[in-house]
Amino acid sequence: MTPIDANLLHCGRHRLDLSYPRVMGILNVTPDSFSDGGHYVLRDEALRHAETMLAEGAAVIDVGGESTRPGATATPIQQELDRVIPVVEYLVRELDTLVSVDTSSPEVMQEAAECGAGMINDVRALRRPDAIKTAARYGLPVCLMHMLGEPEDMQQAPHYDEPVEHAVLRFLKARVADCEAGGIRREQLLLDPGFGFAKTTKHNLRLLNRLTVLNELDLPLMVGMSRKSMIGNVLGRAVEERLYGGLALTSLAVERGARLLRVHDVAPNVDAINMTWSVLQEGTEL
Repeated sequence: MTPIDANLLHCGRHRLDLSYPRVMGILNVTPDSFSDGGHYVLRDEALRHAETMLAEGAAVIDVGGESTRPGATATPIQQELDRVIPVVEYLVRELDTLVSVDTSSPEVMQEAAECGAGMINDVRALRRPDAIKTAARYGLPVCLMHMLGEPEDMQQAPHYDEPVEHAVLRFLKARVADCEAGGIRREQLLLDPGFGFAKTTKHNLRLLNRLTVLNELDLPLMVGMSRKSMIGNVLGRAVEERLYGGLALTSLAVERGARLLRVHDVAPNVDAINMTWSVLQEGTEL
């Protein structure tokens, strides 16, 4: 029997090596995402942006057709399908790259998998009906994220009766158990602590500071803090001015164990990751 490499995700016909930190480039094909809504809704624009991110060092392109910004309402399934599937199909065909689909809808998971997507990224951690069953059927890696409530109401005075990092750990541990019980192999799971989802700025800062608590689950961590309000609230910066604060958070996340960084600005984050990783490896790669 071939031994399982815990750092190697099997993503359809692609493989993702997470023995060192990698970048997931964000491609929102929505008109209302908080940072880049409306920029890449046309297929050719989406393709060009994906090509740029890959050239800058992205290992994965994450395509999303439903905004999950605070206050966002649910997107009808057919509308999400119409936004996402043609883009996923086009990227797979034209670029032959690893494409992730950012969705909570089993219907979108199914269609995306059948047209070549290699990963599922679900902010609701496969809690919708039939989501676990659908993900298990295709055997793709799944990223499970922590969130309480729904985007529409998640930021309405979020509160935890225990330290936020312990609440996140407990939630993710339960979701991993449910996924395994539903037929998803543990080695195909990633975890996202859900920065900015049902969390105040204080929660976010504490969670990053104590991110190593999640290493107890011994699964790869994906972190997404790019351009988020935690940066704006600390630095007083508008969305378009949050790059430098975000790079600091990227380095801290890598130092605390993150292996996949979901970002808008690929090239500077790749540099920040590589510099941080070189320090952590004490120059052995040089």
